[in-house]
Amino acid sequence: MREGSLQAPVRHPIGWRDPDFHDEAKLDAEIRRVFDICHGCRRCFNLCDSFPRLFDLVDAADSGEVEGVRSEAFRSVVEACTLCDLCFMTKCPYVPPHEFDLDFPHLMLRYRAVEFRKTGVPFSKRQLTETDRNGTWAAPLAPIANWAGRCGNTLTRPLLEKVADVHRDAYLPSFTGKTFTARAKSSAPEINRNGPAFGRKAVLYATCFANYNNPDIGVATRAVLAKNGVETEVVYPECCGMPQLEYGDIARVSDKAQRVAVELGPWIEKGYDIVALVPSCALMMKFEWPLIEPGSAPVVKLSKAVFDVAEYVVDIAKTHGLADGLSPIAGGIAVHIACHARAQNMGQKAAELLRLLPDTPVTVIERCSGHGGSWGVMKENFEIALKVGRPVAREANEAKARYVLSECPLARDHIVQGMERISGAAPAVEPLHHPIQVLARAYGL
Repeated sequence: MREGSLQAPVRHPIGWRDPDFHDEAKLDAEIRRVFDICHGCRRCFNLCDSFPRLFDLVDAADSGEVEGVRSEAFRSVVEACTLCDLCFMTKCPYVPPHEFDLDFPHLMLRYRAVEFRKTGVPFSKRQLTETDRNGTWAAPLAPIANWAGRCGNTLTRPLLEKVADVHRDAYLPSFTGKTFTARAKSSAPEINRNGPAFGRKAVLYATCFANYNNPDIGVATRAVLAKNGVETEVVYPECCGMPQLEYGDIARVSDKAQRVAVELGPWIEKGYDIVALVPSCALMMKFEWPLIEPGSAPVVKLSKAVFDVAEYVVDIAKTHGLADGLSPIAGGIAVHIACHARAQNMGQKAAELLRLLPDTPVTVIERCSGHGGSWGVMKENFEIALKVGRPVAREANEAKARYVLSECPLARDHIVQGMERISGAAPAVEPLHHPIQVLARAYGL
Protein backbone atom coordinates (compact mmCIF):
# COMPACT_ATOMS: atom_id res chain seq x y z
CA MET A 1 0.00 0.00 0.00
CA ARG A 2 1.44 3.34 -1.08
CA GLU A 3 1.48 6.33 1.25
CA GLY A 4 -0.07 9.70 0.46
CA SER A 5 -3.31 8.73 -1.27
CA LEU A 6 -1.57 8.14 -4.59
CA GLN A 7 -4.29 5.77 -5.76
CA ALA A 8 -7.80 6.78 -6.82
CA PRO A 9 -10.15 6.87 -3.83
CA VAL A 10 -12.72 4.08 -3.68
CA ARG A 11 -15.96 4.29 -1.76
CA HIS A 12 -17.75 1.38 -0.17
CA PRO A 13 -21.52 0.94 -0.35
CA ILE A 14 -23.30 2.45 2.65
CA GLY A 15 -24.45 -0.53 4.70
CA TRP A 16 -27.45 1.22 6.22
CA ARG A 17 -29.55 -1.98 6.26
CA ASP A 18 -26.94 -3.86 8.30
CA PRO A 19 -27.93 -3.95 12.02
CA ASP A 20 -24.34 -3.11 12.92
CA PHE A 21 -24.66 0.21 11.08
CA HIS A 22 -26.97 1.54 13.82
CA ASP A 23 -25.24 -0.18 16.75
CA GLU A 24 -24.17 2.70 19.00
CA ALA A 25 -21.27 0.86 20.64
CA LYS A 26 -19.82 -0.16 17.27
CA LEU A 27 -20.37 3.36 15.94
CA ASP A 28 -18.48 4.83 18.91
CA ALA A 29 -15.61 2.40 18.37
CA GLU A 30 -15.37 3.37 14.69
CA ILE A 31 -15.54 7.08 15.49
CA ARG A 32 -12.68 6.72 17.95
CA ARG A 33 -10.64 4.72 15.44
CA VAL A 34 -11.12 7.31 12.70
CA PHE A 35 -10.73 10.33 14.95
CA ASP A 36 -7.48 8.93 16.31
CA ILE A 37 -6.13 8.74 12.74
CA CYS A 38 -7.33 12.30 12.08
CA HIS A 39 -5.71 13.51 15.30
CA GLY A 40 -2.39 11.98 14.26
CA CYS A 41 -2.55 13.56 10.81
CA ARG A 42 -4.35 16.94 11.09
CA ARG A 43 -4.03 17.59 7.38
CA CYS A 44 -7.67 18.76 7.22
CA PHE A 45 -7.31 21.47 9.88
CA ASN A 46 -8.35 24.25 7.48
CA LEU A 47 -11.15 22.58 5.52
CA CYS A 48 -14.17 23.19 7.73
CA ASP A 49 -15.05 23.60 11.40
CA SER A 50 -15.35 19.86 12.10
CA PHE A 51 -11.62 19.31 12.29
CA PRO A 52 -10.69 22.28 14.52
CA ARG A 53 -13.47 21.18 16.87
CA LEU A 54 -12.08 17.65 16.96
CA PHE A 55 -8.52 18.75 17.54
CA ASP A 56 -9.58 21.20 20.26
CA LEU A 57 -11.42 18.39 22.04
CA VAL A 58 -8.37 16.15 21.91
CA ASP A 59 -5.96 18.88 22.97
CA ALA A 60 -8.20 19.77 25.92
CA ALA A 61 -8.33 16.16 27.16
CA ASP A 62 -6.04 15.36 30.10
CA SER A 63 -4.37 12.60 28.10
CA GLY A 64 -4.10 14.67 24.93
CA GLU A 65 -5.50 11.70 23.05
CA VAL A 66 -8.88 10.70 21.59
CA GLU A 67 -9.42 8.14 24.33
CA GLY A 68 -9.66 11.00 26.83
CA VAL A 69 -12.63 12.64 25.06
CA ARG A 70 -16.17 11.84 26.17
CA SER A 71 -18.31 10.27 23.47
CA GLU A 72 -21.02 12.92 23.94
CA ALA A 73 -18.52 15.61 22.97
CA PHE A 74 -18.14 14.16 19.47
CA ARG A 75 -21.59 15.49 18.59
CA SER A 76 -20.16 18.97 17.98
CA VAL A 77 -17.75 17.55 15.39
CA VAL A 78 -20.58 15.82 13.55
CA GLU A 79 -22.79 18.92 13.65
CA ALA A 80 -20.11 20.98 11.90
CA CYS A 81 -19.84 18.61 8.92
CA THR A 82 -21.68 19.76 5.79
CA LEU A 83 -21.11 16.49 3.88
CA CYS A 84 -19.17 18.43 1.26
CA ASP A 85 -16.91 15.39 0.67
CA LEU A 86 -13.78 17.51 0.17
CA CYS A 87 -11.83 15.80 2.94
CA PHE A 88 -12.45 12.45 1.24
CA MET A 89 -11.82 13.67 -2.30
CA THR A 90 -8.98 16.16 -1.92
CA LYS A 91 -7.18 15.93 1.41
CA CYS A 92 -7.25 12.59 3.19
CA PRO A 93 -4.30 10.26 2.48
CA TYR A 94 -6.05 7.34 4.20
CA VAL A 95 -9.18 6.82 2.11
CA PRO A 96 -9.80 3.37 0.61
CA PRO A 97 -7.99 1.48 -0.83
CA HIS A 98 -5.57 2.49 1.95
CA GLU A 99 -5.70 -0.07 4.74
CA PHE A 100 -6.89 2.59 7.22
CA ASP A 101 -10.15 2.66 5.21
CA LEU A 102 -11.14 6.17 6.30
CA ASP A 103 -14.30 7.85 4.98
CA PHE A 104 -14.98 10.80 7.26
CA PRO A 105 -18.15 12.16 5.53
CA HIS A 106 -19.87 8.79 5.49
CA LEU A 107 -18.94 8.24 9.13
CA MET A 108 -20.66 11.55 9.91
CA LEU A 109 -23.63 10.33 7.89
CA ARG A 110 -23.72 7.11 9.91
CA TYR A 111 -23.73 9.08 13.16
CA ARG A 112 -26.66 11.17 11.89
CA ALA A 113 -28.50 8.06 10.76
CA VAL A 114 -28.20 6.62 14.27
CA GLU A 115 -29.44 9.90 15.75
CA PHE A 116 -32.27 10.04 13.23
CA ARG A 117 -33.43 6.56 14.21
CA LYS A 118 -33.38 7.55 17.89
CA THR A 119 -34.95 11.02 17.81
CA GLY A 120 -35.82 11.97 14.23
CA VAL A 121 -35.41 15.57 13.06
CA PRO A 122 -36.78 18.51 15.08
CA PHE A 123 -40.11 19.66 13.66
CA SER A 124 -38.97 23.11 12.53
CA LYS A 125 -35.85 21.81 10.78
CA ARG A 126 -37.79 19.00 9.15
CA GLN A 127 -40.07 21.56 7.52
CA LEU A 128 -37.08 23.20 5.84
CA THR A 129 -36.16 19.90 4.18
CA GLU A 130 -39.55 19.56 2.47
CA THR A 131 -38.41 21.48 -0.58
CA ASP A 132 -41.06 20.16 -2.98
CA ARG A 133 -43.90 20.94 -0.62
CA ASN A 134 -42.50 24.34 0.30
CA GLY A 135 -41.96 25.30 -3.33
CA THR A 136 -45.44 24.15 -4.33
CA TRP A 137 -47.07 26.09 -1.51
CA ALA A 138 -44.96 29.21 -2.06
CA ALA A 139 -45.46 29.51 -5.84
CA PRO A 140 -48.99 31.00 -5.73
CA LEU A 141 -47.88 33.35 -2.96
CA ALA A 142 -44.38 34.09 -4.24
CA PRO A 143 -44.46 37.90 -3.68
CA ILE A 144 -45.60 37.42 -0.09
CA ALA A 145 -43.17 34.56 0.57
CA ASN A 146 -40.28 36.59 -0.83
CA TRP A 147 -41.25 39.63 1.22
CA ALA A 148 -41.33 37.48 4.35
CA GLY A 149 -37.94 35.90 3.59
CA ARG A 150 -36.15 39.12 2.66
CA CYS A 151 -33.19 40.11 4.80
CA GLY A 152 -33.95 43.20 6.82
CA ASN A 153 -37.63 42.38 7.28
CA THR A 154 -37.89 43.18 10.97
CA LEU A 155 -41.37 41.71 11.20
CA THR A 156 -40.86 38.22 9.79
CA ARG A 157 -37.18 37.34 10.02
CA PRO A 158 -36.91 37.51 13.84
CA LEU A 159 -40.02 35.31 13.98
CA LEU A 160 -38.51 32.83 11.52
CA GLU A 161 -35.35 32.77 13.60
CA LYS A 162 -37.32 31.99 16.75
CA VAL A 163 -39.57 29.35 15.18
CA ALA A 164 -37.22 27.65 12.70
CA ASP A 165 -33.72 28.61 13.94
CA VAL A 166 -32.95 30.33 10.62
CA HIS A 167 -30.59 33.23 11.26
CA ARG A 168 -32.31 36.54 10.64
CA ASP A 169 -29.36 37.89 8.60
CA ALA A 170 -28.86 34.90 6.29
CA TYR A 171 -29.75 35.35 2.64
CA LEU A 172 -32.61 33.03 1.69
CA PRO A 173 -33.50 31.99 -1.86
CA SER A 174 -36.58 33.62 -3.34
CA PHE A 175 -39.47 31.64 -4.81
CA THR A 176 -40.87 31.87 -8.31
CA GLY A 177 -44.52 32.22 -9.18
CA LYS A 178 -44.09 29.97 -12.24
CA THR A 179 -41.95 26.89 -11.83
CA PHE A 180 -39.41 25.75 -14.39
CA THR A 181 -41.50 22.70 -15.24
CA ALA A 182 -44.52 24.96 -15.87
CA ARG A 183 -42.44 27.24 -18.08
CA ALA A 184 -41.14 24.25 -20.01
CA LYS A 185 -44.69 23.07 -20.73
CA SER A 186 -45.80 26.48 -21.99
CA SER A 187 -42.85 27.12 -24.30
CA ALA A 188 -39.75 25.45 -25.71
CA PRO A 189 -36.80 26.97 -27.59
CA GLU A 190 -36.47 26.25 -31.28
CA ILE A 191 -33.75 23.71 -32.01
CA ASN A 192 -30.95 24.95 -34.25
CA ARG A 193 -30.82 22.18 -36.84
CA ASN A 194 -27.43 23.49 -37.96
CA GLY A 195 -26.05 23.34 -34.44
CA PRO A 196 -22.88 21.28 -34.04
CA ALA A 197 -24.54 18.86 -31.59
CA PHE A 198 -27.75 18.42 -33.57
CA GLY A 199 -29.11 14.95 -32.91
CA ARG A 200 -28.20 14.85 -29.24
CA LYS A 201 -31.06 14.74 -26.76
CA ALA A 202 -31.08 15.56 -23.06
CA VAL A 203 -33.51 15.41 -20.19
CA LEU A 204 -33.00 18.27 -17.76
CA TYR A 205 -33.55 17.08 -14.21
CA ALA A 206 -34.96 20.37 -12.95
CA THR A 207 -33.89 20.02 -9.28
CA CYS A 208 -35.96 21.61 -6.54
CA PHE A 209 -33.86 24.79 -6.60
CA ALA A 210 -34.14 25.48 -10.33
CA ASN A 211 -37.78 24.45 -10.35
CA TYR A 212 -39.06 26.51 -7.43
CA ASN A 213 -36.41 29.15 -6.78
CA ASN A 214 -34.44 30.05 -9.90
CA PRO A 215 -36.00 28.79 -13.14
CA ASP A 216 -33.71 31.13 -15.11
CA ILE A 217 -30.94 28.54 -14.72
CA GLY A 218 -33.07 25.97 -16.50
CA VAL A 219 -34.33 28.42 -19.12
CA ALA A 220 -30.75 29.46 -19.91
CA THR A 221 -29.68 25.83 -20.16
CA ARG A 222 -32.44 24.98 -22.62
CA ALA A 223 -31.62 28.04 -24.73
CA VAL A 224 -27.87 27.28 -24.87
CA LEU A 225 -28.45 23.63 -25.72
CA ALA A 226 -31.04 24.48 -28.38
CA LYS A 227 -28.58 26.94 -29.93
CA ASN A 228 -26.15 24.05 -30.22
CA GLY A 229 -28.72 21.69 -31.69
CA VAL A 230 -29.62 19.68 -28.59
CA GLU A 231 -33.26 18.72 -28.06
CA THR A 232 -34.30 18.94 -24.39
CA GLU A 233 -37.14 17.74 -22.20
CA VAL A 234 -37.69 18.86 -18.63
CA VAL A 235 -38.52 16.14 -16.11
CA TYR A 236 -38.81 16.53 -12.36
CA PRO A 237 -40.25 13.58 -10.42
CA GLU A 238 -39.12 14.95 -7.03
CA CYS A 239 -36.18 16.26 -4.98
CA CYS A 240 -32.99 14.19 -4.99
CA GLY A 241 -33.05 13.81 -1.20
CA MET A 242 -29.94 15.78 -0.29
CA PRO A 243 -31.87 17.68 2.45
CA GLN A 244 -32.89 14.35 3.99
CA LEU A 245 -29.37 12.93 3.64
CA GLU A 246 -28.01 15.84 5.67
CA TYR A 247 -30.12 14.65 8.63
CA GLY A 248 -29.42 10.93 8.20
CA ASP A 249 -32.80 9.85 6.79
CA ILE A 250 -31.20 7.36 4.41
CA ALA A 251 -34.33 5.26 3.92
CA ARG A 252 -36.19 8.23 2.49
CA VAL A 253 -33.28 9.06 0.19
CA SER A 254 -33.37 5.46 -0.99
CA ASP A 255 -37.07 5.74 -1.80
CA LYS A 256 -36.50 8.92 -3.78
CA ALA A 257 -33.60 7.39 -5.68
CA GLN A 258 -35.67 4.39 -6.70
CA ARG A 259 -38.64 6.45 -7.87
CA VAL A 260 -36.59 8.99 -9.83
CA ALA A 261 -34.45 6.28 -11.42
CA VAL A 262 -37.53 4.36 -12.57
CA GLU A 263 -39.06 7.49 -14.11
CA LEU A 264 -35.88 8.56 -15.89
CA GLY A 265 -34.99 5.06 -17.07
CA PRO A 266 -37.20 5.10 -20.21
CA TRP A 267 -35.62 8.38 -21.31
CA ILE A 268 -32.18 6.80 -21.11
CA GLU A 269 -33.47 3.89 -23.19
CA LYS A 270 -34.58 6.41 -25.84
CA GLY A 271 -31.06 7.84 -26.07
CA TYR A 272 -31.40 10.88 -23.83
CA ASP A 273 -28.59 12.11 -21.62
CA ILE A 274 -29.61 13.18 -18.11
CA VAL A 275 -28.44 16.65 -17.09
CA ALA A 276 -28.75 17.90 -13.50
CA LEU A 277 -28.89 21.68 -13.09
CA VAL A 278 -27.37 21.85 -9.59
CA PRO A 279 -24.14 20.04 -8.57
CA SER A 280 -25.51 18.65 -5.29
CA CYS A 281 -28.19 16.80 -7.24
CA ALA A 282 -25.68 15.54 -9.82
CA LEU A 283 -23.49 14.28 -6.98
CA MET A 284 -26.42 12.45 -5.40
CA MET A 285 -27.42 10.78 -8.66
CA LYS A 286 -23.90 9.89 -9.76
CA PHE A 287 -22.37 8.73 -6.50
CA GLU A 288 -24.52 8.76 -3.35
CA TRP A 289 -27.54 6.93 -4.76
CA PRO A 290 -25.50 3.98 -6.10
CA LEU A 291 -23.77 3.68 -2.72
CA ILE A 292 -27.12 3.65 -0.93
CA GLU A 293 -28.74 1.26 -3.44
CA PRO A 294 -25.83 -0.63 -5.07
CA GLY A 295 -28.10 -3.54 -6.02
CA SER A 296 -30.65 -1.41 -7.86
CA ALA A 297 -30.20 -1.73 -11.62
CA PRO A 298 -32.24 1.43 -12.40
CA VAL A 299 -30.19 3.53 -9.92
CA VAL A 300 -26.85 2.24 -11.23
CA LYS A 301 -27.98 2.72 -14.82
CA LEU A 302 -29.04 6.31 -14.11
CA SER A 303 -25.76 7.11 -12.34
CA LYS A 304 -23.85 6.32 -15.54
CA ALA A 305 -26.04 8.60 -17.69
CA VAL A 306 -25.94 11.76 -15.54
CA PHE A 307 -24.03 14.93 -16.40
CA ASP A 308 -23.65 18.11 -14.39
CA VAL A 309 -24.82 20.98 -16.62
CA ALA A 310 -21.37 22.59 -16.93
CA GLU A 311 -19.86 19.18 -17.59
CA TYR A 312 -22.42 18.58 -20.33
CA VAL A 313 -21.76 21.84 -22.18
CA VAL A 314 -18.00 21.27 -22.00
CA ASP A 315 -18.53 17.75 -23.36
CA ILE A 316 -20.45 19.22 -26.30
CA ALA A 317 -17.68 21.75 -26.90
CA LYS A 318 -14.99 19.07 -26.89
CA THR A 319 -16.95 16.51 -28.90
CA HIS A 320 -18.73 18.68 -31.45
CA GLY A 321 -17.58 22.28 -30.94
CA LEU A 322 -19.90 25.10 -29.91
CA ALA A 323 -22.21 27.08 -32.15
CA ASP A 324 -20.84 30.42 -33.36
CA GLY A 325 -22.11 33.67 -31.92
CA LEU A 326 -20.52 33.95 -28.48
CA SER A 327 -19.64 37.54 -27.54
CA PRO A 328 -17.16 38.71 -24.90
CA ILE A 329 -18.54 39.44 -21.44
CA ALA A 330 -17.43 42.86 -20.29
CA GLY A 331 -16.28 43.35 -16.73
CA GLY A 332 -14.82 39.92 -16.10
CA ILE A 333 -16.02 36.91 -14.13
CA ALA A 334 -15.14 35.42 -10.76
CA VAL A 335 -16.34 31.83 -10.58
CA HIS A 336 -16.47 29.65 -7.48
CA ILE A 337 -15.99 25.91 -8.03
CA ALA A 338 -18.62 24.39 -5.74
CA CYS A 339 -17.62 21.65 -3.32
CA HIS A 340 -20.22 19.23 -4.70
CA ALA A 341 -18.87 19.88 -8.19
CA ARG A 342 -15.34 19.13 -6.99
CA ALA A 343 -16.59 15.97 -5.28
CA GLN A 344 -17.79 14.68 -8.67
CA ASN A 345 -14.10 14.40 -9.62
CA MET A 346 -14.71 15.87 -13.08
CA GLY A 347 -12.34 18.84 -13.01
CA GLN A 348 -13.15 22.55 -13.03
CA LYS A 349 -15.97 22.28 -15.55
CA ALA A 350 -17.46 25.69 -14.68
CA ALA A 351 -14.12 27.35 -15.37
CA GLU A 352 -13.70 25.36 -18.59
CA LEU A 353 -17.15 26.46 -19.70
CA LEU A 354 -16.48 30.15 -19.03
CA ARG A 355 -13.11 30.01 -20.79
CA LEU A 356 -15.01 29.21 -23.96
CA LEU A 357 -16.06 32.88 -23.97
CA PRO A 358 -13.88 35.08 -26.17
CA ASP A 359 -11.81 37.86 -24.59
CA THR A 360 -13.34 37.42 -21.15
CA PRO A 361 -11.10 37.33 -18.04
CA VAL A 362 -12.07 34.54 -15.63
CA THR A 363 -10.88 34.33 -12.02
CA VAL A 364 -11.29 30.86 -10.51
CA ILE A 365 -11.91 30.42 -6.78
CA GLU A 366 -11.59 26.84 -5.55
CA ARG A 367 -12.33 26.73 -1.86
CA CYS A 368 -15.37 25.96 0.28
CA SER A 369 -17.87 28.82 0.45
CA GLY A 370 -18.97 27.67 3.91
CA HIS A 371 -22.66 27.52 3.04
CA GLY A 372 -23.30 23.77 3.08
CA GLY A 373 -26.93 23.67 1.94
CA SER A 374 -29.33 24.55 4.75
CA TRP A 375 -26.48 24.22 7.28
CA GLY A 376 -25.13 27.73 6.70
CA VAL A 377 -28.42 29.57 7.24
CA MET A 378 -29.15 28.06 10.65
CA LYS A 379 -28.81 30.31 13.68
CA GLU A 380 -26.10 28.20 15.28
CA ASN A 381 -24.02 27.97 12.09
CA PHE A 382 -24.41 31.24 10.18
CA GLU A 383 -21.44 33.13 11.62
CA ILE A 384 -19.26 30.01 11.35
CA ALA A 385 -20.35 29.64 7.72
CA LEU A 386 -19.27 33.20 6.98
CA LYS A 387 -15.94 32.58 8.72
CA VAL A 388 -15.30 29.44 6.67
CA GLY A 389 -16.23 31.26 3.49
CA ARG A 390 -14.32 34.45 4.24
CA PRO A 391 -11.28 33.53 2.05
CA VAL A 392 -13.63 32.95 -0.90
CA ALA A 393 -15.42 36.25 -0.34
CA ARG A 394 -12.07 38.03 -0.05
CA GLU A 395 -10.86 36.57 -3.36
CA ALA A 396 -14.13 37.55 -5.01
CA ASN A 397 -13.77 41.12 -3.75
CA GLU A 398 -10.18 41.30 -4.97
CA ALA A 399 -11.20 40.06 -8.43
CA LYS A 400 -13.36 43.19 -8.91
CA ALA A 401 -15.41 41.26 -11.46
CA ARG A 402 -18.78 42.30 -12.77
CA TYR A 403 -20.07 38.74 -12.41
CA VAL A 404 -19.67 36.57 -9.31
CA LEU A 405 -20.88 33.06 -10.08
CA SER A 406 -20.96 29.59 -8.61
CA GLU A 407 -22.22 26.25 -9.85
CA CYS A 408 -24.09 26.20 -6.54
CA PRO A 409 -26.52 29.17 -6.53
CA LEU A 410 -26.88 29.04 -2.75
CA ALA A 411 -23.12 29.29 -2.37
CA ARG A 412 -23.11 32.25 -4.76
CA ASP A 413 -25.49 34.28 -2.57
CA HIS A 414 -23.50 33.31 0.51
CA ILE A 415 -20.29 34.53 -1.14
CA VAL A 416 -21.92 37.84 -2.08
CA GLN A 417 -23.08 38.25 1.51
CA GLY A 418 -19.54 37.55 2.69
CA MET A 419 -18.21 40.16 0.25
CA GLU A 420 -20.61 42.68 1.73
CA ARG A 421 -19.46 41.82 5.26
CA ILE A 422 -15.83 42.44 4.31
CA SER A 423 -16.28 45.66 2.34
CA GLY A 424 -19.17 47.11 4.30
CA ALA A 425 -21.29 47.62 1.17
CA ALA A 426 -23.19 45.47 -1.29
CA PRO A 427 -20.85 44.55 -4.19
CA ALA A 428 -21.69 45.93 -7.62
CA VAL A 429 -22.23 42.59 -9.34
CA GLU A 430 -24.80 41.36 -11.83
CA PRO A 431 -27.74 39.37 -10.40
CA LEU A 432 -26.83 36.15 -12.22
CA HIS A 433 -25.92 33.01 -10.30
CA HIS A 434 -24.80 30.16 -12.53
CA PRO A 435 -22.16 30.06 -15.32
CA ILE A 436 -24.76 28.77 -17.81
CA GLN A 437 -26.67 32.04 -17.43
CA VAL A 438 -23.63 34.02 -18.52
CA LEU A 439 -23.08 31.70 -21.47
CA ALA A 440 -26.67 32.34 -22.53
CA ARG A 441 -26.08 36.08 -22.22
CA ALA A 442 -22.95 35.80 -24.35
CA TYR A 443 -25.10 34.18 -27.04
CA GLY A 444 -27.63 37.00 -26.73
CA LEU A 445 -30.32 34.52 -25.61
